[in-house]
Amino acid sequence: MSMSDPIADMLTRIRNGLSAGKSTITMPSSKAKTAIAKVLADEGFVTGYELTDIEKKPTLNVTLKYYRGEPVIEELTRVSKPGWRVYCGADELPSANGGLGIVVISTSRGLMTDKQARTEGLGGEVLCRVC
Repeated sequence: MSMSDPIADMLTRIRNGLSAGKSTITMPSSKAKTAIAKVLADEGFVTGYELTDIEKKPTLNVTLKYYRGEPVIEELTRVSKPGWRVYCGADELPSANGGLGIVVISTSRGLMTDKQARTEGLGGEVLCRVC
């Protein structure tokens, strides 16, 4: 069975792992998922990520982050969906939680946060919001 939205699947796995108190989660790997995991790790929302091969299939392992027993990520939502793409220019990029969270943007120079895209003057597809 093919998956219609692998990024939404990744975000759902992270949300479910956090609500279940898991330390790591595992999912099939792709370049987009790895780039999202890198942005989340660079911004401190997850502890880290690792690419492995399980039964000759690339797998992404994400280590979730908690602070005093509570998940660091409070909200993780998909903005642009396969049936409804959301694009924004550099001057109209949204912010998350008044600047305390991040919005992951897919630009011509790769995936980056809304803050990085604003400083570089880039717009693109709004993938997800993390608070």
